[in-house]
Amino acid sequence: MITNKPAILKPLQQHADNPIDWYEWGDEAINKAKKENKPLLISIGYASCHWCHVMEKESFMDTAVARIMNENFININVDREERPDIDNIYMNACQLLSGGGGWPLNAFALPDGKPFFAGTYYSKSSWINLLNQILQAYKEKNDLVLKQAEALTKGIVEEEISLPKGDRGSIMFSKTDYQKLFDSVYKKIDTYNGGLKGAPKFPMPAVNEFLLQYHYLTGNKEALDAATNSLTRMALGGIYDHAGGGFARYSTDSLWRIPHFEKMLYDNGLLISLYAHAYQLTRNDFYKNILAESISFVERDLTSPDGGFYSSLNADTEDGEGVFYAWKFDEFRKINNSETGQLITEYFNVVPEGNWEKNKNILYASQTPHEFSVLKNQLPGPFISALTKTKSNLLTERNKRSKPATDTKILTAWNAMMLRGYADAYAATGNETYLSKAVSNAKFLEKNMMGANGSLKRNFKNGRASIEAFLDDYVWTAKSFTTLYQVSFDKHWLTLAQQLTDYALANFYDTKSGMFYYTASDSSNLVVRKMEIQDNAIPSSNAIMAGVLYELGIYFGEKDYSDKSSRMFSVVAEKMNDQSPYYAQWCWLAGLFSHGSYEVVIMGKDAHKKNKDLQKNYLPTCLYMGETDEENLPLLEDKLPDDKTLIYVCTNKICKLPVEEVDRALIQIK
Repeated sequence: MITNKPAILKPLQQHADNPIDWYEWGDEAINKAKKENKPLLISIGYASCHWCHVMEKESFMDTAVARIMNENFININVDREERPDIDNIYMNACQLLSGGGGWPLNAFALPDGKPFFAGTYYSKSSWINLLNQILQAYKEKNDLVLKQAEALTKGIVEEEISLPKGDRGSIMFSKTDYQKLFDSVYKKIDTYNGGLKGAPKFPMPAVNEFLLQYHYLTGNKEALDAATNSLTRMALGGIYDHAGGGFARYSTDSLWRIPHFEKMLYDNGLLISLYAHAYQLTRNDFYKNILAESISFVERDLTSPDGGFYSSLNADTEDGEGVFYAWKFDEFRKINNSETGQLITEYFNVVPEGNWEKNKNILYASQTPHEFSVLKNQLPGPFISALTKTKSNLLTERNKRSKPATDTKILTAWNAMMLRGYADAYAATGNETYLSKAVSNAKFLEKNMMGANGSLKRNFKNGRASIEAFLDDYVWTAKSFTTLYQVSFDKHWLTLAQQLTDYALANFYDTKSGMFYYTASDSSNLVVRKMEIQDNAIPSSNAIMAGVLYELGIYFGEKDYSDKSSRMFSVVAEKMNDQSPYYAQWCWLAGLFSHGSYEVVIMGKDAHKKNKDLQKNYLPTCLYMGETDEENLPLLEDKLPDDKTLIYVCTNKICKLPVEEVDRALIQIK
């Protein structure tokens, strides 16, 4: 039945109809496995994973398969988004065994959790065969299984990045060192198609954030061209939803045209921040439009009545993977029947034979609307207006289809990324609605996810918070709160950021390496306690933490924060050149350590207005603080004027002469 309402996916609950006796990860399952001497079968997936659904239908719904699993294994089902700590360990095992990985991830482990085999998707016959082989080995060659588990667990521990022990203190990181990082990153950039070379292509926002910052600090045009080319190509490609806004998770090809159709909150939160920064720098209205459309997608499809944001949209519907987003030529022309209909059909590369599969078309463009209209001798204004109307008509028609299911769990770290996206969008555009949405989500996180002692929960579902939070939850929430403070000057959010950071220092910090574990010190039932150092699609939690400590050290004048940030950077500095795109967030931090930063203090009755005007500019090395009627931070002392508003541009607590005009402050900064 076709409906305009999306299905709702509740991870793990979606397996409730399986004939398999699934357990959640925890003491009950592990103790049962030890008591009955049965191996653990740990199946890890997530709600919008296509092949997870395929394997569930083929194998986990089959009674013959269930009989083998129930009689011989303790079966644990894990949502990797709720428990990335578990996923990280067993994905490492899979990669060590096979050199690759993916989801669904199916791992076999001893009753104590030590893995001895792991793989990904299996067809029904292959899965039954594997189950029987594992069972035979566990019973008849148990000594070999135990040795494999010990060796594999040791490999997971040793696979962790080698970190120097002891306090290395701070290091001198020069502008020449910073340039070498750019040279290393630039070699990996696809300067024609955008993004990193090869396929599949992931947006990798941290790489482009570094390129924008590098251009700002050095004036290097190659860096700006590489970043803007990537942003433009992504926004024109099929990875972007031209009818409904927002980005899919990645492109399966090197041209950004064929997406993996799932749409994730974290991607869109990070990309909204990225396009906001690009708009600040370039004032390109195309980026502003992508930003606005992506926010509209989040508000329409991923916003809960509680004020939180849902996690994702599935890639699949009952009609098939991606079909929801594709168009046959005739149906597209029927909707797009304006005077410029033929031009718009050409703009989106819609053809009778289809540009995808089964005569269907994925919408993508080769030029921006302005470039295309000029190429076709059209006035840009009327063409862009017609294009906007067509998009609206397409969305209306598409909403009549069976919609992809929504994963309604609300994850703290991902919400914080979207909160920061709203705050960055407000800074770039001045749209007060964006600030209001950011504050609303911050209040949701404070009320529902944060304890009085600065602790956090990771997941909110069915009106209840659950699962102790991980490092990424702490650092992203702290980062979003410092960003919210900078655009609002409400010290409450800065105070909460400090509380979260102090809790993380007490519960996640490793004094030997100077870095942070991903799991808290009281985490149980994990065979390995790991650290997240390198970036993936989401920047590394340790890199974000180093940035948060850098900011808090300045805001509160706390040398301990600053020293810890410097030490973290020094630990990673010598490793960044090797795989620089996967250390891009650290590379961004290198810009601050090599060039320094500004503390911008705005005090007086018009502090909010002048802050708003100032932050419309791209100023990635500035930290903003201020107030209208009181002094509440060390750097604000003795700076509140009687009857005017003053802007102080400071470096290392030494301030230039205050000015009243934003333009004059910009001159001092630049």
